[in-house]
Amino acid sequence: MTLPLQHPSSTTSMKTAKCPTFSVITASQLHDAIDRLLPLLRSDASHLQAARSLAAAAASLPPSTLLSNRLLHLLSSHPASLPDALSLFSAIPNPDRCSYNTLIAALSRSPRHLPSARALFDRMPQRDHFSWSAIVSAYSRHGQPLDALALYRRMQQEEPGNAGADNEFTASSALAAATAARCVRAGRELHCHVARRGIGAGDAVMWSALADMYAKCGRVDDARRVFDGMPAHDVVSWTAMVERYFDARRGGEGFRLFLDMLRTGGVRPNGFTYAGVLRACAELTVESLGRQVHARMSKSSIGDLFAESALLHMYSKCGDMESVVRVFEGLTKADLVSWTAMISGYAQNGQPEEALRYFNMFLRSGIRPDHVMFVGVLSACAHAGLVDKGLEVFHLIKDEYGIAHTADHYACVIDLLSRSGQFERAEEMINKMTIKPNKFLWASLLGGCRIHKNIRLARRAAEALFEIEPENPATYVTLANIYASVGLFDEVEGVRRIMESKGITKIPASSWIEIGRRVHVFLVGDKSHPRAEEIYALLKKLYAKMREEGYVADTGFVLHDVEDEQKEHDIGYHSERLAVAFGIIASPKGSAIKVYKNLRICGDCHSAIKLISQIARREIIVRDSNRFHHFKNGSCSCKDYW
Repeated sequence: MTLPLQHPSSTTSMKTAKCPTFSVITASQLHDAIDRLLPLLRSDASHLQAARSLAAAAASLPPSTLLSNRLLHLLSSHPASLPDALSLFSAIPNPDRCSYNTLIAALSRSPRHLPSARALFDRMPQRDHFSWSAIVSAYSRHGQPLDALALYRRMQQEEPGNAGADNEFTASSALAAATAARCVRAGRELHCHVARRGIGAGDAVMWSALADMYAKCGRVDDARRVFDGMPAHDVVSWTAMVERYFDARRGGEGFRLFLDMLRTGGVRPNGFTYAGVLRACAELTVESLGRQVHARMSKSSIGDLFAESALLHMYSKCGDMESVVRVFEGLTKADLVSWTAMISGYAQNGQPEEALRYFNMFLRSGIRPDHVMFVGVLSACAHAGLVDKGLEVFHLIKDEYGIAHTADHYACVIDLLSRSGQFERAEEMINKMTIKPNKFLWASLLGGCRIHKNIRLARRAAEALFEIEPENPATYVTLANIYASVGLFDEVEGVRRIMESKGITKIPASSWIEIGRRVHVFLVGDKSHPRAEEIYALLKKLYAKMREEGYVADTGFVLHDVEDEQKEHDIGYHSERLAVAFGIIASPKGSAIKVYKNLRICGDCHSAIKLISQIARREIIVRDSNRFHHFKNGSCSCKDYW
């Protein structure tokens, strides 16, 4: 949408409009009235009539570009008053750069009005750094970064010697455009340009924009070189660089840089720093380091809710709900994020009853829930098979709180219905959805089909997933597993051929365990570990005792159409079993064993580890790609509903 630069209502109408309140007013009084009205109009369009009255009263005073610009600033402060601002601008006899810049900045806030802002910009007789940076950043902000870069090049051509235009503000806007476009070549050119011109040499924002550009373009080493070359480092620059390593999945370097920050002594981490490091600890499941960060936070008396919520998330992702509860109960005042972390943590750790208990406590706290909170609650219902409760919560979201259902809410309910085998209700809900199903919904349906061997719906879910993310191997593997579970090995082979033709390879299953601050990783049938001989000897002893307890391997989880004896051998040395056996050997007697797995645990391993927990008299915690399983005394926290 392009707003007309001349408003349809005549400019004389604004001049002649009278308001009894402002029929006689001095310029000084008008300036004071503008100051009082400006913050009110910014947040509430109901003050627009008062602003119009001020503009009408100003018509009785001698012409003043300064006063006109003040009124223009007032009328451009709210989207509803933009037409009035355009009308006033057209009535200014000799608008100056401030007049143009004020209106360009206002129009640039909305992508709908960007063409009008550009038309006004092109009409300007003279431009300064504000004019250029406003229009360049507007194009970048509204998803047109290449146009933003073209504008910056135009500025360099048209005003090569104008240091007032080509400064750190316009250069930062251009860098933001290169970052948005993920164009490292343009970013390097800008880097060379600002270095040659000495633009922003001592400006922290410019240095940060350069480092951010390189990192977002996948050049973290270049970002680090920019960081190392900064004249000074503050907590913001340290935190940003640490986060860049984590975002690039280079956690080790991120942690080392965080330790360097602590050693410098001159800069203290803040809540955002700790939150970023704790999030990385959660994602990489480095609980020992997370505990050290927690201790450091306690010594530094960091009482930041943002960091404390990250601490809750870290402990829950590491399967330590006792620590989660201690942290939560130690909060001065729990906010929505803290409550959500508690509820989601219990849901993921196989304690749905506790999740729902905390949800009821939350409702009594008086804090209004949001859509993220309900994802955690619905997830708890799905993990527990509480169909009626889950549907009750689902309807509560819209009926009680007026929150629109999101694709994630629907995905949770489809997970709930398909896990419990209620496929007719699940399919009916999918067909009636008012929003497009996302990949999580179809993956949930496919997971339910795997449990109940529903071939028809599995094909429908898989076809939808192939359209959304055709290169994701998990869909092909799950579909092949479903076919294998009912003996359709020709179909399994068909899925394999499709994967081969598309060059899609299965993600290798791996499991890892942290012992003595060192992470040990295992693959299926792995014999590369220094203590492999002991691991396999222990598993052999455990299997002998398991058979005495009545264990029979469920070979339906093996894809290959081979002899049962070979299937039993294949499944007996999955990565999670090797990690568990090593945990028994290498950890103190009686201590809990905590294993992490990149894929979903198979049904036979689930049955086997239940028995191992009983025979070895150990609590064994396994976090797979979906949730936590807490095995103890021969049973699992999921109650075999997963």
